[in-house]
Amino acid sequence: MEKNKMKILYEKNELNFAIICIVVYCVLQSLANPLNEIIGIEYSASAIFCILQAVILLGFIQKNNLRERYGLCKSLVPARRFLYYVPLLILITRNFWNGAAVNLNLAGTVCYIACMLCVGFVEEVIFRGFLFKAMAKDNVKMAIIVSSVTFGLGHLLNLVNGSGAALAENLFQVTGAIAIGFLFVVLFYRGGSLLPCIITHSAINITSAFANETGLTIEKRILFQLVLFVITVAYAFILTRMLPKHL
Repeated sequence: MEKNKMKILYEKNELNFAIICIVVYCVLQSLANPLNEIIGIEYSASAIFCILQAVILLGFIQKNNLRERYGLCKSLVPARRFLYYVPLLILITRNFWNGAAVNLNLAGTVCYIACMLCVGFVEEVIFRGFLFKAMAKDNVKMAIIVSSVTFGLGHLLNLVNGSGAALAENLFQVTGAIAIGFLFVVLFYRGGSLLPCIITHSAINITSAFANETGLTIEKRILFQLVLFVITVAYAFILTRMLPKHL
């Protein structure tokens, strides 16, 4: 979408704008997978598409003075009231709970890191920013649920878009994404800043390139997922008690 057309659509209906951004993002991610194979470098097309989307969205937000509305600013709430973000640091280590490994060649690793860095930004802006803010004007609770669930269910695309994700692996992605999505939307709503969500999201994605899958049994996956759920739910609950409402 051209920037002027983006602004017209945004001003006309913020929710429709958010939905279109999500659809465009999902379509481009799906198209990137076969292009990666044609190019011969893993995540090369994915990185290009994500970088372009990140630049366009950032430019749109800055041009229209929407940085504070969508949390691209420092939180006014002191870090101590977020428990100094320690639970987020623990979540970032999730991909190393079974050890570390190098899963891609050098070119693939560079493209993957570039892609995932931008994915963290793009997904947080469109799901926690555009979608949540558009819906929260009418119903905050519903906005929190929809933002979290749609973010998680969006990972089901990995089953059909040529990414090669297996069913069990994908279901773990979906459930984990819903839990983390819920925590992130609480962080944004209560703290007013999307930056901790973007940083954590990008870090989790990037470190997945170095996760060790060897010996990772279904029992271990379930255990790790339970730990993730406990951390995210407990932290979100604590934040709702410690932080003021912010919108």
